[in-house]
Amino acid sequence: MATLSKTAKPDLKKLKPYGDIQGDGTVQLAFTLPVEPSPEAREAAVLLVQKMGYEQIKVATMEKAGEGFAFFVVYGNLKHTIDFTQIKVLKVDSKKRGRDEIDEEIRTKIGRKLKVFGACTGYDAHTVGIDAIINMKGFAGDYGLERYQWIDAKNLGAQVPNEELLKIAEREGADAILVSKVVTQHNIHIRDLKDLIKRAEKAGLRDKMIFVSGGPRLTHPMALECGFDAGFGVGTKPSEVAGYILDELLRRKEKPVKAKAKKPAAKKKGKTK
Repeated sequence: MATLSKTAKPDLKKLKPYGDIQGDGTVQLAFTLPVEPSPEAREAAVLLVQKMGYEQIKVATMEKAGEGFAFFVVYGNLKHTIDFTQIKVLKVDSKKRGRDEIDEEIRTKIGRKLKVFGACTGYDAHTVGIDAIINMKGFAGDYGLERYQWIDAKNLGAQVPNEELLKIAEREGADAILVSKVVTQHNIHIRDLKDLIKRAEKAGLRDKMIFVSGGPRLTHPMALECGFDAGFGVGTKPSEVAGYILDELLRRKEKPVKAKAKKPAAKKKGKTK
């Protein structure tokens, strides 16, 4: 007798959340309403979840979350689906590997230490992200760029003006600049990133260095729109950034330089007889 698989294959053209069985669309929601727990509050929670597009709604818990507040955990089955096969996401193009492999490739393919400078720019004072990527300890068991033998990484810290970052990078001959942005009020992170690239272009540095941005509200497409080469979000490990910098340097190294077309020689004016 043929054995049945424990999990049926999902219909990727009509993808829904998975709960107890394939395609049931079960989702767990948690939220607070600014009313006291009551039968009316429970019904309000159900009606709100219905408006979100859920069916078969079950209120798992309703608890007092403080004076005048009720906390809910609700289960419901989502009616809507998405076509997973049509999703296209712009991602950082880079091979994932460990520190030792990256070091070896830099040694054999570049033949010198890579110079990388990182900072939180503008008025941003949140250094957790840039510290996780550059500082020796690293993040999630993945050592920071300071521990790489073939990367000379410098963490310039917080609130570094764009002009100062570029000045240091140019003076030291940086291969890459890493910018961490956490503060996003009024899209200040977007303005700061665009300003950095504008200044780099004006100084003739844009194509001489690799520009990488990162932060909890940043994505790769957003970084590209700001003029950067790549953008990394939450959970990025130092080896991913190091690997990307190496790959991008190698791509640029292998890219053929277009020869400038020679202008036709001007005809010499001869004396007429």
